[in-house]
Amino acid sequence: MLTDSDQIRNLIGRYGDLMDAGDFDGVGALFIQASLAAGDGAPFAEGGPEIAAFFASGTQLHDGSLATKHLVTNTVIDEPDDDGSVVARSSYLVLQAVEGLPLQPIITGRYRDTFAHGPGGWYFTERRFFVDLVGDLSRHLADPGIAERGATS
Repeated sequence: MLTDSDQIRNLIGRYGDLMDAGDFDGVGALFIQASLAAGDGAPFAEGGPEIAAFFASGTQLHDGSLATKHLVTNTVIDEPDDDGSVVARSSYLVLQAVEGLPLQPIITGRYRDTFAHGPGGWYFTERRFFVDLVGDLSRHLADPGIAERGATS
């Protein structure tokens, strides 16, 4: 049987798998009850359909996938808050290799995810992206400048 921490880590890992596959509807389903925000700013997308549309419109596909590998490491899961919600903090690294661009890191940063528990198990309620280092995003994002605004990957 999986622990609560295992279930939360699995949700974080599932996000990377779905993004790498270019399955934006699947990503939206993960965030059906959640919001996305850049850093400490206000949310810029809320709910599954809006979040799926955000990624679909802002991310380039290469033969149906992103040609990326999202790696999430150093996940630290805090003790539950009084309301039962849990915050997980992780580091991410995104690698990409496409024609004309050898395998290389394209962005790295941190996620601060908040989860709640309901009848169906744990689910995302918020993801905050923090961008630390930016490489060549020209073949990843429709608008590479979005990384500097902190809303990517």
